[in-house]
Amino acid sequence: MNNNNNIDVGSLMKMLAKMDKKDLANGMNQLNTILKSNDKDKILNDLKKNLNK
Repeated sequence: MNNNNNIDVGSLMKMLAKMDKKDLANGMNQLNTILKSNDKDKILNDLKKNLNK
């Protein structure tokens, strides 16, 4: 398995804990999109940029 596909579950859980219900639903939809996509790295990088703003 490629290391680029590994997710830091602890960091993910911390982000999820900070979200309200609407944000959580949007986050789950984004995650679903990422998992179905062939371009996971680009989507994840875009999300990281948006979270760091």
